[in-house]
Amino acid sequence: MSLNVIDLIKGQLGPALVSQAASQFGESESGISKAIGGILPAVVGGLANNSDNPGVLDAITNASSSGILGNLIGGASSSPVISTLLTSIFGDKISGIVNAIATYAGISNNSSSSLLNLVTGATVGSIGKYAADNNLDKSGISNLLGEQKGIVSSLLPAGLSLASLNLGSWFGGGSTTSHAEATPRPEEPKIEVTRSTTAAGTNPDRNNNEGGGSIWKWLLPLLLLIAAGYFLWKQCEKKQTTTTTTTTDSTAAKTDTAATTTPADTSATTTAPAVKTDENIDLNGVMLKGYKGGMEDQMITFLKSGDYKNAADDAALKDKWYDFDHVNFKMGSSTDLEAGSQGQLDNLVAILKAFPDAKIKIGGYTDKTGNEASNVKLSKARAEYIKGALAKAGVGAQVLEAEGYGSKFAKVDAKASDAERAADRKMAVRFAK
Repeated sequence: MSLNVIDLIKGQLGPALVSQAASQFGESESGISKAIGGILPAVVGGLANNSDNPGVLDAITNASSSGILGNLIGGASSSPVISTLLTSIFGDKISGIVNAIATYAGISNNSSSSLLNLVTGATVGSIGKYAADNNLDKSGISNLLGEQKGIVSSLLPAGLSLASLNLGSWFGGGSTTSHAEATPRPEEPKIEVTRSTTAAGTNPDRNNNEGGGSIWKWLLPLLLLIAAGYFLWKQCEKKQTTTTTTTTDSTAAKTDTAATTTPADTSATTTAPAVKTDENIDLNGVMLKGYKGGMEDQMITFLKSGDYKNAADDAALKDKWYDFDHVNFKMGSSTDLEAGSQGQLDNLVAILKAFPDAKIKIGGYTDKTGNEASNVKLSKARAEYIKGALAKAGVGAQVLEAEGYGSKFAKVDAKASDAERAADRKMAVRFAK
């Protein structure tokens, strides 16, 4: 299969949205996250099962221009369009899905229902954007959805099954089939037990074993032991394969010209999330919250060293870029920042005010997916947005230029997962003369 559409959607359902939804619905973040993990494959499965439905294809085609991705909490969770789409997909199964998810995640039915709408909005919006970026017509969207049928059940988390969601009959399983039965794994051992038939007049408590002992006295505990061991092994295997790593904030340098692309900095290294811890960064006696070795720390160190002041011209500065650690835009938007982005913009304002002679340039970057002309336009608009935000904060005269590079400097293959491609979707700043 060429694409797992769930990879397209995960970026919309990250920690920022989970935190916002938990606050709005009055639930724990763990409960919201658990519910989303169960709803997402169910929604993708529903769309896959309706891949030829004209109403579903129209909703996805129109989603790209609807702006739904920019307002998932306030828009998708109460949108009549999404409600109509859910009815088209699930029919009378909606209440059963809502109840199953609420019970599974430990949240209220109202929260479960709102999250079902929200996840559906994120799903059709993300698929619609992908279709628009890759010039997919309705036939292409239908084929993309149809390809998801073979993987839906395997993506459901432990504790949920197509049967528990009353969707077991969709992909070849009966309504009473368990998750393990609906998605058998080739390596799973199968144990067959043949029960002997007792003849008329024979004591049913005896079997063919001499001494009258029942085979179940030792076979049943053995089966339970094997099942428990297999479950623990799969849990450990799952934990190992789903552990993700993050990259540190070592900045890969980018050049302003197409001819020169050699990075001046060391390449980013993979490390555990615990390394990124907010610390006090000293800005001439004022403490900024940032990462040790992060953008603010590197910029302040450079300015204090005198290297900026001693730089003869812009050519001496153009190969040294500083990636923002926290400034991120919502998917497809050049005006809506993710939660937590403003703090780092405020830090940049403070640095520029502390060093009023310093001038900077803003750069925007995308990954390799989508139309390149659109990528350049989007990255340019995002850079201009940051330039405008700095101008409003009183340091506009120190921002000489805002440029968008699209995927020109992207390193991750377009076919990689969304999480891997995220490293190429960023905003950066460099000093200029």
